[in-house]
Amino acid sequence: MFEQGAIRPPSEAMSLLVRVTRNCPWNQCVFCPAFKGVTFSKRSVAEVKADIDAMVQEYGSYAGQLESAFLQDADSLMLATDQLVEILKYIKERFPSIKRVTSYGRAKTLNKKEVQEYRDLSAAGLSRIHTGLESGSLQVLQLVHKGSTPEEILQGGLRVKQSGISLSEYIMPGIGGKALSRENALETARLLNAIQPDFIRVRTFAMHPLSPMQKMVEQGSYVPMTDLEIVAEIRLLIENLDPIPSYFSCADFSLNLLMDVDGPLDREKENMLAKIDQFLSLTQEQQRVFSFLQRTYPSHLRPIEVLQNEDLIKKVSAEIKKLEQQEAGGFNKYIAKLMARQLPQPQTENWV
Repeated sequence: MFEQGAIRPPSEAMSLLVRVTRNCPWNQCVFCPAFKGVTFSKRSVAEVKADIDAMVQEYGSYAGQLESAFLQDADSLMLATDQLVEILKYIKERFPSIKRVTSYGRAKTLNKKEVQEYRDLSAAGLSRIHTGLESGSLQVLQLVHKGSTPEEILQGGLRVKQSGISLSEYIMPGIGGKALSRENALETARLLNAIQPDFIRVRTFAMHPLSPMQKMVEQGSYVPMTDLEIVAEIRLLIENLDPIPSYFSCADFSLNLLMDVDGPLDREKENMLAKIDQFLSLTQEQQRVFSFLQRTYPSHLRPIEVLQNEDLIKKVSAEIKKLEQQEAGGFNKYIAKLMARQLPQPQTENWV
């Protein structure tokens, strides 16, 4: 038997999952449910090697077809560099077909390793680091208890980039709420322009009902954005991004309403803005119908052309009207509930 953690990036769906740490060392972000109710711990190299050996036995002949591996859980770079190097080399030794190894890493942790350490990790086989920037705004980062500053995010990202390891930064449109929406877009764009990561992965904010942010809503200190308002925030963000050689990705995450806003910024920026403008030019009824369809069936990547079906619009509009008649803001509440269902579940009912 071998251990596996709770989450991994969507892009690592076909990867070998090698757990080198358990859970998250910070675990105080008020928006993230994944590791609530559990504590962080590091695994020994011997434990991880034993797991890798067990995986070789478990996967049998299929093991030779695996081409990528992902180091779990939320911050594998908490391990000492020499330990990670030993694990990386052992993965390559036991699974010779693996060509790419990736990991999550927090900004504070990225800052604790020198560029040469990243070069050592790269030489041992670490190909890419996924990290949650979330927002470039200090106000937003403090609001959600991210535990990092824009300066730390910048320096950590630049160290990874200097080493030659691919960098994937995750951003969260909508997380600042209505009051900080503009700042969230502009400051996030400013920080991304400075880092120039290989990937910018969009993770539209959705609020888990057990999140402490829900209490902020009830107290009136936080006003969440609607599904449709977040589209406008994403447009402002892209508008202020330079044509940097970063891949702007919406297609790999179903909480992004417009999943076809996707491509390299240095070549597709204007095309992505045009797609958003096409959506924003629709009537409110058409926008709501599209949101309803996308959120009801989130695994589908729908083009806006689906709205040419007049019978479909009439049918969905009737359902939206029922939601609005049931309670004030019924449509937005229903959409928020559908979006929350896609989030990981906390491992406790007493998330504080």
